[in-house]
Amino acid sequence: MTTDVQNPVDKDWWRGAVIYQIYPRSFQDSNGDGIGDLEGITERLEHVASLGADAIWISPFFKSPMRDFGYDVSDYCDVDPIFGKIEDFDVLIAEAHRLDIKVMIDLVLSHTSDQHPWFVESRSSRNSEKADWYVWADPKPDGTSPNNWMSIFGGSAWQWDTRRLQYYLHNFLTTQPDLNFHCPAVQDALLDVTRFWLEKGVDGFRLDTINFYVHDKELRDNPPLEVSRRNATIAPSVNPYNHQEHLYDKNRPENLEFLKRFRAVLDEFPAITSVGEVGDAQRGLEIVGEYTSGDDKVQMCYAFEFLAAEPITPKRVREVQESFQRFAPDGWACWAFSNHDVMRHISRWSVGVHDHDAHGKLLVSLLMSVRGSVCIYQGEELGLEEAELNFEDLRDPYGIQFWPDFKGRDGCRTPMVWTNVQPWLPVPPAHLERAVNVENANPASLLNHYRAFIAFRKQHPALAKGEITFQFADDQVLGFTRSFGNEIVLAIFNMAESETTLMLPGDGWEGLEGHGFTSQREGSSVRLPAWGAYFARRI
Repeated sequence: MTTDVQNPVDKDWWRGAVIYQIYPRSFQDSNGDGIGDLEGITERLEHVASLGADAIWISPFFKSPMRDFGYDVSDYCDVDPIFGKIEDFDVLIAEAHRLDIKVMIDLVLSHTSDQHPWFVESRSSRNSEKADWYVWADPKPDGTSPNNWMSIFGGSAWQWDTRRLQYYLHNFLTTQPDLNFHCPAVQDALLDVTRFWLEKGVDGFRLDTINFYVHDKELRDNPPLEVSRRNATIAPSVNPYNHQEHLYDKNRPENLEFLKRFRAVLDEFPAITSVGEVGDAQRGLEIVGEYTSGDDKVQMCYAFEFLAAEPITPKRVREVQESFQRFAPDGWACWAFSNHDVMRHISRWSVGVHDHDAHGKLLVSLLMSVRGSVCIYQGEELGLEEAELNFEDLRDPYGIQFWPDFKGRDGCRTPMVWTNVQPWLPVPPAHLERAVNVENANPASLLNHYRAFIAFRKQHPALAKGEITFQFADDQVLGFTRSFGNEIVLAIFNMAESETTLMLPGDGWEGLEGHGFTSQREGSSVRLPAWGAYFARRI
């Protein structure tokens, strides 16, 4: 493809980008049926543009029976009617690009719905054309499942099928059979899907469960996980999935070869990116390093270090960042504090905090100052907390399975608050008090801080693209520099509810403005209020 020499394509636009995640059924309902849709997203793109976000990531909107709300795809190349038509997506792309917003979509390649035509054909006969497109295995002599692999949604990862008299693998729901990536035709079909959306004009992909693609061909049992390590997992503590070390059901080395094929397709187009979700807390950053190394696999990945319940502290931030540098010295991360699968970070980390807005401002500023690209999840710019729902209001099969010890993901998926409406999940009254029109009118709101800090980040390329060097990280204060080209920016965060005074690391710092924080500097010392931050650049 040719490009305009006078306006060269920025192939690295994703490096340091701010990506706004949209969960479509909960974003904006355009037709009054209580469910968000593609037209609704298009209507609200001005809000995303007003934040200053570089791109949107749209969670799945493909045809689906919605057993897992779109993450069970029955047609990769069409829009589910609840979200609209394929022409609505064309309009969305055009409007986003008019507003200078890139569009990334969620590709769920590891599994499909059991209603996908591929699976319907595969299960029809052991001799069908697509017989080996999914992971089928005979039972053991006693009729039990082929091995000990567990589903992340609870129970065995194997489901008996009465047509083929075999088990099929499902790492998630029984209605989400896993594709067989050892079959070349499967890889080819999925790469064709990728090209379809690239030709539609998308700018990139978020790859769901990227480390689940390939399974161990020998179907070896996973070994047990030591009890002391069972908190190192992406599953809730009540889930027996935590009892295994997942060596063979995911994280297989053959996955790298598929990712190279995937990247080659992306490189057929001018400026496409991808970010992979690494669903593994045991080897998360190590896998991120493998998948983002060099220029022949995915551009970015994220693991669950900042999506877990573990409190965020100065030492924890430094540990995660330096671990990433160690495992992925030439890789790039995409960090998030919240998404559609985890409790909202304000609820995870603000327990006992008196001023949630001040804490929220500190957290997002920290997120946008560490090294990596950034994903922000719809509603976090309003400071929305996790919604407390009754059992009868749940829609998430994960929460229904493990209620009440694990309440699932519906609490973070309640609708974006534009006005007082009653959509597919109930909206807590406290959320209505933080509606966009309310936050817009308040210059000191968290929403306006998001806008200000994203603008500040864009003014200082070191914060978006630079290297990171830590200066200090104690129980209260975190300090580091970001350097890019001739610019060195110092960032200091008081991650506590008490004031503190500290000495700057060396001389030659000029304080910066426009970031939304106030502090008092006297010579080489700076006094920070609770949840305060200070930014300066080397002169």
